[in-house]
Amino acid sequence: MTTHVAAHQPELLNQPALHTDRLLLRPFDLGDAGAVEHLAGAYEVADTTLNIPHPYRDGMAEAWILTHKPLYRSGALVNYAIVLSEPQQLIGAIGLRIQPAHQHAELGYWVGLPFWRQGYCTEAAAVVLRYGFEQLGLHRIHATHLRRNPASGRVLQKLGMSYEGRQREHARKWDQFEDLEKYGILRTEFEQREQR
Repeated sequence: MTTHVAAHQPELLNQPALHTDRLLLRPFDLGDAGAVEHLAGAYEVADTTLNIPHPYRDGMAEAWILTHKPLYRSGALVNYAIVLSEPQQLIGAIGLRIQPAHQHAELGYWVGLPFWRQGYCTEAAAVVLRYGFEQLGLHRIHATHLRRNPASGRVLQKLGMSYEGRQREHARKWDQFEDLEKYGILRTEFEQREQR
């Protein structure tokens, strides 16, 4: 029997919030635009991610946030604001770009510079993996990172993702061709880790 991505099911048309010990993951709203612009606008954040522009111009955050709900309802994307539980403060973003026909998704994330090296990204990603496999019925989740950003690779390794190889000069960032490191995890592998 084929499992379908749950975003197509009527009872899940509204994206649920997710919780960890320290974090709330919730859908973005337009009130988050200022924080997104400030955090994603840092050169260091843009430099270590493939799809964040620099400079991050006025209006970009609002335009980005407005794409989330229609893409979620179509089953193509789930995007979360990473918010500290105490105090309530937006610190980054995490999401899954879904290919429903293949039951797989690409994990992507960024965290604002003041919140680096505190384990927030790994904590958020772990609950998003669980959501992807248990609620969305995904078969596989994969991710890539720039080779020169090994910290992102350590996040993926902590999640139990397997290294699947290097895509040499596969992407272009600011007129430079970049090597991408690829990782992936299957639902069966995730379930085995959860049982330990």
